[in-house]
Amino acid sequence: MVKDGNLKQVLSHPNSLTLFRIAAVPVIVILLIFPNRYFTVLAALIFSAAAITDYLDGYLARRKGLVSTLGKVMDPVADKLLVSSAFIMMTSHGWIPAWMVCIIIGRELAVTGLRNIIAEKGEDVSASWLGKYKTGFQIAAIIPLMFHYPYFGINLHGIGYFFLLGALVFTIWSGADYFIRFRKLLKI
Repeated sequence: MVKDGNLKQVLSHPNSLTLFRIAAVPVIVILLIFPNRYFTVLAALIFSAAAITDYLDGYLARRKGLVSTLGKVMDPVADKLLVSSAFIMMTSHGWIPAWMVCIIIGRELAVTGLRNIIAEKGEDVSASWLGKYKTGFQIAAIIPLMFHYPYFGINLHGIGYFFLLGALVFTIWSGADYFIRFRKLLKI
């Protein structure tokens, strides 16, 4: 049962944006199950709107003093669901190499596990600037890759692939940085 105070926390504006990102995932997946010119554009637009909420929810939570446990836990989960599902769907169609997606998602899972250990030890688990660049490059790659088909004689796939290579570099770099910085916490 949700108490009135908890319901307000769940429905606060930043948390609503996080929940929108989670709700956008199945819609994007369904659109990409049947890829055509119209569905891929719609999926890319929904993904773009959801990606914008990644920035907005944190900004609003800090600015309005609405930082909550739900937001701290669900925000990174929403990000990983959104990005991973988009990459997996594009891989299923052969639009991007599976090995790249395996590295990206593998890093996300490994760093999530490490961040849980870091939080348990009472250390700061805020995203580093490398992690922010990684996320930016992932989003910048997914949007043009999701369009996939040429529109008005323009094929955005090359642009998306360029950003995917950048995302891969920042994925590996930021993952290594996390494990190097917090290696002392991994000692048994």
